[in-house]
Amino acid sequence: MRKSSNQQVTASPATSPLVEDHAIKASKIGGADWQAWAGCVVIATAAVAVYSRTYSVPLLYDDHAAIAQNATIRHLGSALFPPINTTATGRPILNLSLALNHAIGGAGVWSYHAANLAIHILAGLTLFGIVRRTLRLRSGRALAQRSEAAATAIAFASALLWTLHPLQTEAVTYIVQRAESLMGLFFLLTLYCFIRAAGADTGKRTWFALCVGSCLLGMGTKEVMVSAPLIVLLYDRTFMSGSLGEAWRERWRIHASLAATWLPLAGLVASAGWNRNGTSGFDVGVTPWAYWLTQFEAVSRYLWLSAWPHPLVFEYGTLWVQAAAAAAPYALAVATLLVTVLIALWRRPALGFLGAWFFLILAPTSVMPGQIQMIVEHRMYLPLAAVIVAGVVGLHTLLQTLQSCSPVVRSPVVRSPLVPVTLLLALGLGLLTARRNEDYRSELAIWSDTVARSPNNERARVSLGNAWLEMPGHIDDAIAQFQAALRLKPDLAEAHFNLGNAWSRQPEKLDAAIAQFEEALRLKPDYASAHSNLGNVLNSLGRTREAIVQCKEALRLEPDLVEAHNNLGNALYAEGRFGEAIAEYEKALRLNPDQAAVHNNLGNAWSADGKTKEAVGEYKDALRLEPDYAEAHANLGCALARMPGHLNDAIAQFEEALRLNPNDPAAHFNLAVAQLGIPGHVDDAAAHLETVLRLRPGNAQAQDLLDRIRANRR
Repeated sequence: MRKSSNQQVTASPATSPLVEDHAIKASKIGGADWQAWAGCVVIATAAVAVYSRTYSVPLLYDDHAAIAQNATIRHLGSALFPPINTTATGRPILNLSLALNHAIGGAGVWSYHAANLAIHILAGLTLFGIVRRTLRLRSGRALAQRSEAAATAIAFASALLWTLHPLQTEAVTYIVQRAESLMGLFFLLTLYCFIRAAGADTGKRTWFALCVGSCLLGMGTKEVMVSAPLIVLLYDRTFMSGSLGEAWRERWRIHASLAATWLPLAGLVASAGWNRNGTSGFDVGVTPWAYWLTQFEAVSRYLWLSAWPHPLVFEYGTLWVQAAAAAAPYALAVATLLVTVLIALWRRPALGFLGAWFFLILAPTSVMPGQIQMIVEHRMYLPLAAVIVAGVVGLHTLLQTLQSCSPVVRSPVVRSPLVPVTLLLALGLGLLTARRNEDYRSELAIWSDTVARSPNNERARVSLGNAWLEMPGHIDDAIAQFQAALRLKPDLAEAHFNLGNAWSRQPEKLDAAIAQFEEALRLKPDYASAHSNLGNVLNSLGRTREAIVQCKEALRLEPDLVEAHNNLGNALYAEGRFGEAIAEYEKALRLNPDQAAVHNNLGNAWSADGKTKEAVGEYKDALRLEPDYAEAHANLGCALARMPGHLNDAIAQFEEALRLNPNDPAAHFNLAVAQLGIPGHVDDAAAHLETVLRLRPGNAQAQDLLDRIRANRR
């Protein structure tokens, strides 16, 4: 068995090198265990503290498609079959986790954020266990011979700094990037269970089963898990067996079982068309060489942000290298590091393992070309562990050199020179992480920050425009961002689509909205949402036949598009085809029952079809979801007014509608009619009719009714 010349070789027992000697076992009874448990408590508590203000962070960016518009997470039975064109595509375990959150908290975001934080804490604790057990190995191939206390101190420092590092915020606070953190947890559990199995006297098969199970779950969470079997084999070679051949001979069954998990991963990748539905792969219209040139800067930036986490950017957008010379400095740095890692794998295996961990985990996303994202901070979720561990081990060695006190081996963890330095660094990183999480407090905040740091990112400007569009009175701000995006990239279909959405909210701009939707469809003919929204505008202009055609095309392209079912229902309703409209609204609600507007529309359709009781039920569902929905209150009032004995209830609904929207002439008119049905309310009714005429001069019905009231008074 080969051993490097610079490694200290000690006699090994006949049993596995992971079996602890008598001194280590005895130390468990003393200080080691409580130190480890105390470290775990500190890690978990610190993580909760720095992420304490994230539970109300709203859905962002890809969250909308993967959560709000994802019908498969509304029922656990469909959760293992994620939809296409979302972050969850081809990732059934990720989708199942989102479904569990929906089952717990419905549309509320707190459940998703609590789960993300729990996943991150568990990953940090698992990293703590991996580092601690690795440092406690008696084998000369371990990082070094260190005492129990030093092993715990180094593991604690590594896990705490990794958990609190600001670079992790994107994988924790941005809900759908649970794909990265959950995969990371399974990745770490795979290695941890392998270590436990290899050193176990009893329960070896159980630990090996947990190892393979974790790996399989990771494969169903995100494709980056593909490197886990390689990392485990390399770990075995580095810290246990001494060579790849020996690792395979001693534990070939477990390594073969881990490699077998590549088969279901291949099936999942195939289910997404081998290219994640055209977003990443060698056949998505992106030249591999052009993409690879960008990755030299990406890897360099990741390393820099690991050491100096500023500035952090939520969405870097597309960053194409225009000339190979521009990438040369980054390429030289990355190539030098890679060569160093390869040499270290031979001369300094432990250090080489950390370098291999960094490159192997980044490899899938760095090698496979993508259409949009060249640099993505959440990709550093796991690779950051190697950087942190290497830094902590180096810091520990430096502190030992500088200390003139008693050896760390004989000191409790709390007295280790590494611990106070770690706590100081952790405080700084924690404050930075808490500050970074403030940028996520709203879509407007995160996209404003992104545009400020990346002003030439056209997609960030589109997202900022959408954030402004959701804020009353800021439509001009939204339009300015969409137009800025189009100046940066005139052929960006999404920018034309969203500009069309903005114009569609202004009645005098409907023709301009149609033009933008048509341009989006020229650039991207299979843009289902553009077909749907074009249909909606056409319907508002009375062009119902054309609207129906557009909505049906949207549903042909994307059968589960909720908005298209709703818009088709609106067009059918306008044509008086109430039964067909009801069917479309019901389809929309089966896909997403939390849409208050669709419940309101279905109530209108039931009401027009003469089914008042059913209409009342839908209006109440709309108000359950959105209590301040003025239109639903008004419609519920109309329905109740038609039901015997419910006139007072109807009046209460009209009054609530007017409290929310005092300038609604229809609500004033309907309230006046209802009040005329109750003795003693004639003056109140007259006042509301006068308001109708002030808001809508020339309203014949209101004028006629008011004239009759005045005539009766005379």
